Amino acid sequence: MTQPVSLRLTLLLGALAAFAPMSIDMYLPSLPTLARDFATDAATVQRTLAAFMIGLALGQLAYGPLSDRIGRKPPMLAGIAVYVVTSIGCMLAPGIDGLIGLRFLQALGACGGIVIGRAIVRDLYGPQDAARVFSMLMLVMGVAPILAPWLGAQVMGPFGWQGIFAVLALFGLLCLVAVWRLMPETRPRTHVHHGGVLRGYGALLSDQRFMRSALVCAFGSISLFTYIAESAPLMIDGYGVSPQDYGLLFGLNAAAVIGASQVNRLLLRRWPPARVIAWTVPAAAIVNLGVLAVAASGLGGLAGLVVAVFFSLACFGLTVPNAVATALGAIPAERAGAASALVGALQFTGGAAAASLVGLLHDGSALPLGAMMAGAALLALAAQRLLKAT
Repeated sequence: MTQPVSLRLTLLLGALAAFAPMSIDMYLPSLPTLARDFATDAATVQRTLAAFMIGLALGQLAYGPLSDRIGRKPPMLAGIAVYVVTSIGCMLAPGIDGLIGLRFLQALGACGGIVIGRAIVRDLYGPQDAARVFSMLMLVMGVAPILAPWLGAQVMGPFGWQGIFAVLALFGLLCLVAVWRLMPETRPRTHVHHGGVLRGYGALLSDQRFMRSALVCAFGSISLFTYIAESAPLMIDGYGVSPQDYGLLFGLNAAAVIGASQVNRLLLRRWPPARVIAWTVPAAAIVNLGVLAVAASGLGGLAGLVVAVFFSLACFGLTVPNAVATALGAIPAERAGAASALVGALQFTGGAAAASLVGLLHDGSALPLGAMMAGAALLALAAQRLLKAT
């Protein structure tokens, strides 16, 4: 089924997709403060990021098949309600272990809107239009990484890191009301039962056409998650950047994702998503090797690193919307929830691993950041080259 692209629906889906960047990026400036307040180290604090990403990965695997069976809207509403409650719990967390656990539960609530939102796009649009919609979502959710660190730094001033989670709870409540009042039910009425959940995921994992694009999306996203996890400790503690200036630098690199995703919309007027990926994945490998070279040599200092990462994230904005659209377009609409869930689970499992590993490798230099971003880009290139579409 293909419908005209609705601006109101796109904005609402963008708000749901923004749960992840809002919940991660807004409290990045507080990571050094959390380490001091809870008398722990940077690696332990970064586990709050890893726990959130693990929750996103695991939760999606449940929401996807559930939305295929009972509809898109009920599980989405339930998930957002969980997000609101656990955001309040994070605000009241007495210690770092409690915060890690609550962040995991918060992610279980957040991922409902993310995974089901992608399934809704697949319900309504074919691959070409879906790629355009995902690029539009990049624009909407791209505002979150630009504003969130800055907003988090402003909230921290008078209210401490707890105020950040109060704002997230309010954001979740507003989204809950909007979904309840405005979100249509889009699950195909001619739903076909495809057996058990594990059998359904097994079929997706054996589909080379689907997995090729899903793995490109997953490995391509590791560069972003590595930067998200490492940028605050590296820039604030390593380069002496203030939390406020860090928010500005983070927003500059987030602008790369927004700009590239909009260039992608222009490219899609002429070429299909799969063709664009064929160009952008090798380009990302070259650019991320450049990030590694800058990190290893120290060329240009902080400015050189920011510029190199800017072009890396631009490649992300050109690759991921097309990879998601191509993966979901390879699967029948009645299995869109499960397919969206597996794409997201692979994406955020890689993100959780990246956040944990870069925390362990953290040594105050940019080398762990550069090495992991380059490795992820090369893995994406390998997935593109080695998995042949059937």
